[in-house]
Amino acid sequence: MKDLLLIALFAALGAGGAGLLGWPVVRLLRRRSMALSLFCVAVVTVLAVTSGTFTVAQAMFLSAHDLGVVITVLAMAAVVSLCTAALLGRQVVAGSRALTEAARTVGSDTGFTAPAHPLGRELAQLSGELAATSARLAESRAREQALEQSRRELVAWISHDLRTPLAGLRAMAEALEDGVAEEPERYLRRIRTEVERLTGMVDDLFELSRIQAGSLSLSLSRVSAYDLVDDALAGAHALARQRGVRLEGRQVEPEPVEVDSREITRVLGNLLVNAIRSTPQDGVVAVSARREADEVVLSVTDGCGGIPAQDLPRVFETGWRGTAARTPRPAEAGGSGAGLGLAIVRGIVEAHAGRARVHNVAGGCCFEIALPSARG
Repeated sequence: MKDLLLIALFAALGAGGAGLLGWPVVRLLRRRSMALSLFCVAVVTVLAVTSGTFTVAQAMFLSAHDLGVVITVLAMAAVVSLCTAALLGRQVVAGSRALTEAARTVGSDTGFTAPAHPLGRELAQLSGELAATSARLAESRAREQALEQSRRELVAWISHDLRTPLAGLRAMAEALEDGVAEEPERYLRRIRTEVERLTGMVDDLFELSRIQAGSLSLSLSRVSAYDLVDDALAGAHALARQRGVRLEGRQVEPEPVEVDSREITRVLGNLLVNAIRSTPQDGVVAVSARREADEVVLSVTDGCGGIPAQDLPRVFETGWRGTAARTPRPAEAGGSGAGLGLAIVRGIVEAHAGRARVHNVAGGCCFEIALPSARG
């Protein structure tokens, strides 16, 4: 037992000396090539084994022949170990270079191209993360391009919508000023109508800017979905009667929600105004409320004839106006016609942690807003 302890002590001294000498070298090479670092670790390991074995052999007073045998065995083992370390280092470097080349494709138009070179588990995980990052970047870029396109369209449409009524207001004001207006009262009524439309457009722009800036302040309170639908129907009754459209409340369940009732009433009002305008005379606009799992879904169904499938994903985009059947005429009261109503709807609903969606139904389309159900 004592001999084994002495052998262990001499081996530890020999191997420890080699380790102490090799550690500074390993630290100096930590920022160099991975292959060089791996090879250096293998060299330190071989030197530690060789030094420990040689120290023990000297302490045991081995014969020259036996010492030669030990050294020969160690030399062969060292050659195999160093060659294996060199090959492993080359493999790691090749995988790292392949992943570096692939990383240059992150965010490109073609997307991330995974390296064809086989990778170790860690590098393969890194490759997967790069692929996911590239996908998120592509998705973000697509959203940014869509948003920029919608903003450009909005600026163009708003400029047109402002130019047309302002030109009319200027002409009517000049006619009144010059005294050439045959019916001044009619001109004044027309001026008031245009001013109200421009005011509505400015109000919509202000509301949308608050939503996009994240400064929309909500006063949440517990309210029944039945009361929300009832208030919205009452507000849209006059326009529906003027257009000859019948309003119906179908299967309105009194489910509780915790919302800003004023903002949600505005949401339903926007949906109802759009539905009434796009529904032909003697048509029906139906409102319903139901519970689905942990959500309360409020829906507005119209008789517009449906929205083209390619336009459905863009319905809630800023400035979207849709087909001629869904585009309000400038003379229509009750809205700016700037294509902001549905964007405001989505913004307010999402501020309530809800979702806005639309799908076609027989003879028209159905707009739905899903709000979290009130707890308790």
